[in-house]
Amino acid sequence: MSMRRTGRPSVRSRISQASPESFRSTAPIALNRKNALFAGSDGGAEHWAVIASLIETCKLNGVEPLGYLADILTRIVNGHPNSQIDDLLPWAYIPASELRAVA
Repeated sequence: MSMRRTGRPSVRSRISQASPESFRSTAPIALNRKNALFAGSDGGAEHWAVIASLIETCKLNGVEPLGYLADILTRIVNGHPNSQIDDLLPWAYIPASELRAVA
C-alpha cells in the first residue's frame, strides 16, 4: 500500500484494494493524464475528461466506445428527445442495430 506524506493511504491504493476492476479502469486514465496538459485550455481539459470518462465507462459496461460515441451523436443530431437522454448512457445503451431487430 502506498502512503502519502500525511500517513494516509493514497486514493489509488484504496481503489486497488476495493476491486481489481476499478483499479484497471483507472490505470489508462492515470497513464494518459499528461494528454490533458495539451488540451489548450481549462475548457478543453474538461471536455477531454468527459470523453475519457465515457470511453472508460463504455469499456466497463462491455460497450464498444467508438461505435457508441458515433451512434449517440447521430441520435442526438437526429432529434433524440431530451426527456430520454438517460437511455443514451453507457449502462443503459442499446445499439441501433438491436433496436431495428426488435422493431
